[in-house]
Amino acid sequence: MPPSSGLRPPSTPNSNEAVTIGSARMAATAKSLPPPESKDAILTRRLVILSFWAIVLCLGLPVWWKTTAIYRADLPLQVMNDWAEGKTCRPVFPLRIAFEAPALPLQDAQHLLRTTQHALDDLNEFSAHHLRLMPAGSPVAANTSQHSQGMTVQDGVLHNKPDEDVAMLIRLVPGESGSTPRAELQSYSPTLEVYYTSNQIPSSSSTSSPLATFIAHELQKMFAEEQATLAYLLSTSSTAHNSKMKSLSPETASALERQSTRAFKYAPTYHLTFSLFSPTASPSEWEIESALQEYISPLLQSLSSISNFTVDTQVQLYATFSPSIHYPEFDAPSNSWTLRREDLSGFINAAEWPLSPSIGAGPTVNFVLYVPNPSQSPLLVKENGGNSWLVPQWGGVLILNPEPSHQNNGTAKILTQESLRPAMLTFSNQLFSLLGLPQTPSSLPLRLSTLKRVRAAALLFSASSTLGALARLTKALPSISIPDTVAKSVDQTIIHLHHACSDLRAGKFHGALEHARIAEAEAEKAFFERSMVGQVYFPDEHKVAVYLPLLGPVAVPLVLAALKELRSLRTRS
Repeated sequence: MPPSSGLRPPSTPNSNEAVTIGSARMAATAKSLPPPESKDAILTRRLVILSFWAIVLCLGLPVWWKTTAIYRADLPLQVMNDWAEGKTCRPVFPLRIAFEAPALPLQDAQHLLRTTQHALDDLNEFSAHHLRLMPAGSPVAANTSQHSQGMTVQDGVLHNKPDEDVAMLIRLVPGESGSTPRAELQSYSPTLEVYYTSNQIPSSSSTSSPLATFIAHELQKMFAEEQATLAYLLSTSSTAHNSKMKSLSPETASALERQSTRAFKYAPTYHLTFSLFSPTASPSEWEIESALQEYISPLLQSLSSISNFTVDTQVQLYATFSPSIHYPEFDAPSNSWTLRREDLSGFINAAEWPLSPSIGAGPTVNFVLYVPNPSQSPLLVKENGGNSWLVPQWGGVLILNPEPSHQNNGTAKILTQESLRPAMLTFSNQLFSLLGLPQTPSSLPLRLSTLKRVRAAALLFSASSTLGALARLTKALPSISIPDTVAKSVDQTIIHLHHACSDLRAGKFHGALEHARIAEAEAEKAFFERSMVGQVYFPDEHKVAVYLPLLGPVAVPLVLAALKELRSLRTRS
């Protein structure tokens, strides 16, 4: 049947028409693609990318590494650790004691010296501290007679010769009256006079003698506190295992610990401040300059071989009590006003009294003289009835209650030198305690020489410990810088530690103190170097936070371009 007149089937192109359409489409696609790169263009592009990477790797990274690298000077870490562990120096304290017996024949005097030395060695339990007797005419003790007068009172000032090697002089004096043997120690001279009779001299065949035993016991008793103090220092330091330790009783160790806690840390210079405080308008003046010249200056002169001192004074009127303490109470049986012991620590009104905690380079030692209101005089401590006390590592306080005969309309306007004498003597004793001066023996020169040896040992231990701490810090924190100044200070510390140890062994304690003082200062300078300590608190996370915003935009195009070229090379191959 013929198809309906209104509908016709779609026509299909023939083969010729299909070929024509395909060719047209291919021609359109070829026109939209870029022309193929030449080999020269590809090589140029790769050279550009390679040049950028060469600049980054050969120039950028070395410059960045050089400019941002942390400089660390070479430190002798093993040597520093050896000092800290006590392997380098075994401190010893040989005390040379001159022996003088002008009334004895030379042979008898030498035999007595040897017998006394044997008795001393038998009594000694501390190998690091030993006493060595020598004739007064020996080369080392050639200046014994001068040394025996090395600290005397001249023009009101104590003079000493710190560079002498002889610690003290024993002078045997024939005694015709009184009990013998007996010993008398000079107060202002390192001289022990021993009185004897002729029948007490040992014979040449005897190996012991009551006189030699007596002298040995006297010497052992005189230096017992020094031995205990040095043993305590060794026991609290890392060098204790290198010495035969002297056993200390718990009571002695506790007393030495309290003494070390009370005293100031050693400093080359101390600043002394003497202050007069009064709750009223009087006394408004005090003859402090003449009092200091009379009572304090001789002591400071005697201490000059150990530390230097500066002094200033001040007067503060209308000084009120600290509000943190209880008001003084009247005690009828003693007819006096009293302060409770627990209020002594808060007696100083730090908020209103002008007491600077530190003036200058060294620590400040405060001495407060408080004159109470006449209506509250006498003012005493309730528990013991005293009027003075010590504030550890700060200073001393004394309440001066004027005598009634010295009062005029209540309180004298001027405190004279004579009225200040008790206060100055008390302040002198407090100063000795704050500086760590031993309480025995009674001879001031011997106590000062003991302080010199103790300070030299303490500084040597402190500098050695600081070197060990610096070595541990250097190993634990590899990111901190170590400038050349630190290395130089460490070298100076080690040099002076060697000198200090050598001087201790040779009995040159003044030289040992000087070298130990320099070593401790250099060690502290190295440990607290500002440029080194500042980097301790700069973690690596901060570096990442700084570099990422700068390097990210530059690194991304370079990396993507390199990856694209590598992919292209892989495809072509």
